[in-house]
Amino acid sequence: MATTGPNGNEGDRLRIYLLPNLLTAANLFCGFLAMTKIVEADITGDFKQFVTAIHTAIFYIILACVCDLLDGRVARLGGYESPFGREFDSLADIISFGAAPAFLVHRVVLHDVFKSYPEIGWFIASIYLICGAFRLARFNCLTAQPDPSGGREFVGFPIPAAAGLVSSLTFFLLWWNDKFTDFSESPLRYGLPVLMVFLSIMMVSQVRYPSFKRLDWRARGTFPKVLVTVMLAGLVLIARKQLLPWLLPLLFTVYLVYGFIRPRLSRRLVHEIEDAEDEPTDT
Repeated sequence: MATTGPNGNEGDRLRIYLLPNLLTAANLFCGFLAMTKIVEADITGDFKQFVTAIHTAIFYIILACVCDLLDGRVARLGGYESPFGREFDSLADIISFGAAPAFLVHRVVLHDVFKSYPEIGWFIASIYLICGAFRLARFNCLTAQPDPSGGREFVGFPIPAAAGLVSSLTFFLLWWNDKFTDFSESPLRYGLPVLMVFLSIMMVSQVRYPSFKRLDWRARGTFPKVLVTVMLAGLVLIARKQLLPWLLPLLFTVYLVYGFIRPRLSRRLVHEIEDAEDEPTDT
């Protein structure tokens, strides 16, 4: 039964804020553009045109990750969080970070690796998509309940990070093919199907990851930290063509591994890494 407002009109209490939902719509739009580029990529034609289309699709998936990061932060900073925004965000995520990466890996790798048994390729891609949908549904259910962690943790590997890892590794494989080994002969391509299954399990696992939702960008850092951050940013900007192919998958991999080692770290070290608001007490 629909909820009605004080005037008897359905949706009087429905809060829809422009800026965060506009960023979520941009996330969804990027996911749609990524899928159109994957469809346009003809692997039987000119290989350079195929790679260009796939690179464009990967760019849109990464851009969707940026939009997803910004919409939540904008909503929290402005006090614009709402049930509608949460549901809309999940619907966008299942396209941009579920369907698009699954379709991407199938188009680039699974279709070729399981050429004799194409059903296996589709099955692996579908496992990733279904687990991603379960991950988002569970997230919405947990968000509606009281959270003792204060929203600082995700249960299971976040689907935007999974999409970023899959997409950046696909980009790395194409870069490796261009620089070193023919892609069809590279043993590295067999790693992506295994990774897809592993990420599917991780998304519905109980491993906890920091959300960085409480990260305070206004916090004062020490001079060495600021200096190192500026130098790294400058290095990436100058040598982006050489660094990005392996830097992006490295960052997402570090985040993936961090969930496993996080429980074994002291609270003080976790505080320094995640920049939590509460003052830690070391154990």
